[in-house]
Amino acid sequence: MSTTQAVSSTHAVAPGWRMWVPCIGMALCSLLSFVDRGVLGVLAPTILADTGMTAQDLGNVVFFFFLVYTFGNPLWGSLIDYLGLRNAMLLAVGLWTAASASHAWMSTFVGFAIARALLGLGEGATFPGGVRTAVESLPVDRRARGIATSWSGGTLGAIVTPLLMVPIAGAYGWRAAFIATGVFGVVWLVLWAIIARPPYLPTSARRSSRMEWPNVFELRTWALVFSYALPALAPGPILNLMPIYLTRGLGVAQADLASIFWIPPAAWGIGYFAGGWAADKFAANNKRPVGMFVLLTIAALVFGITPSLASVPAAIALMSWACFIGGGFQMLAMKVGAYAFPREQAAMMSGIASGAWSLANAGASPIIGRFFDQQRWDAAFWLIALAPLVGVVIWIGLSRVEESAEAPQDRRVPFGITGLAIGLGAAYLMRASAASVQELFNIFVAGAVAGLVLGVLVGRLIRKPGLA
Repeated sequence: MSTTQAVSSTHAVAPGWRMWVPCIGMALCSLLSFVDRGVLGVLAPTILADTGMTAQDLGNVVFFFFLVYTFGNPLWGSLIDYLGLRNAMLLAVGLWTAASASHAWMSTFVGFAIARALLGLGEGATFPGGVRTAVESLPVDRRARGIATSWSGGTLGAIVTPLLMVPIAGAYGWRAAFIATGVFGVVWLVLWAIIARPPYLPTSARRSSRMEWPNVFELRTWALVFSYALPALAPGPILNLMPIYLTRGLGVAQADLASIFWIPPAAWGIGYFAGGWAADKFAANNKRPVGMFVLLTIAALVFGITPSLASVPAAIALMSWACFIGGGFQMLAMKVGAYAFPREQAAMMSGIASGAWSLANAGASPIIGRFFDQQRWDAAFWLIALAPLVGVVIWIGLSRVEESAEAPQDRRVPFGITGLAIGLGAAYLMRASAASVQELFNIFVAGAVAGLVLGVLVGRLIRKPGLA
């Protein structure tokens, strides 16, 4: 049964420049998202000194954000497709604006953890909303660039957060900085209420007539996950952890970071636009642009040699290059995913991808952090550089297998459940090797994903007796 409302097959868009207004609005939304999530890190020394929390407490607070954010992405993807873009984004940004402002009244680990988790829940709508906006407001040949525009505010937000929030905190205290994020959120809500309607956002876009959820027994789900999460991994650890390498490994002073560390996020944003343009031009009507994925994978490998150069300019240049390539991977994966998922599931598709990326970052960050504590710089950099190779190889294999036209006739569900059980069993046997709760989490996630994907793949290839 169809799950979409019947509409004309023609996709109406606003004329001229008006078609780009919703994507610009979503760029401001992603900027707001990265400012709100970045305030805690920028003001961490002051907050820890004032509240008495430890750095370990702060790390656990951030872990709660990423954990909830991982599941918030696919949740909001489904809600946006069901409730409609306008209403769902008002709800999501209203939730995370309240959560961000609430940090101003927190003084304990539990309070910050709850506020951070609610922030992660609301911010899960950012990237699915950006994709849905591009799909609803732009013609097919401009959507990858529309996604790049919608997402580009995030990189700008990473750049401007210290410039905005440090002066506010210095003049009025750190709590005032969080209150300011609430004011910014209210301003965006008013702006979105104005532009998320004709003549800017068409009213004829298709919408799911019931809630759709990601199907973990479909190969297209896992092909999307592996084309996005691992290939585009680099910007996450670079923006969150690489200042440690610059200060400890290369001797850069904390005060000097601001003058150089704006370059990698800027390169990430440029990668969005370059990747969007390349995807629209060279991956048009190509459901498996293997050549483009392989080219980006080769380009990503150079990041691994960064520590051997022992140079601050070289490190910043290669970090920026890796962020640029990561942005290209994101746009290419979204373009390919649009062929596998119908337009009315565009937000859900982005939610799957963004949630998987967040989960990959949550898993990789403790490993990279341990390498940094041990000053095993090469191991950390090569882990990041080789992640695209692993993801692309798996994507090439999964994308070669076409989805069955008669899914109930194959065995993907029972085989997938069996594989999941085996993977979790193997993880349980390996639990003693975990040195922390985060590592234990990684072991169980890796076991579950590996077992489920292998089970679904085998079940897809083995048909029920009498149906071969």
